Amino acid sequence: MRIPLFGKSGAKATDPVCHMEVDMDKPLGGTFDHDGTTYYFCGPGCQTAFKKEPEAYLSGEKQMDM
Repeated sequence: MRIPLFGKSGAKATDPVCHMEVDMDKPLGGTFDHDGTTYYFCGPGCQTAFKKEPEAYLSGEKQMDM
């Protein structure tokens, strides 16, 4: 039996911290709304980092390499 990598819709987003692909139906790191945009995270650590300095990650000043 194969387990699908992504949810039923197959919609994907890019984690703004580590740039990994994230399943928008079931983001393991949850979501966070910033300036009217919902961001999706691969894990709780990326969400925590983004919440502390969202502008630094969005501008490219900061990035976590995975």
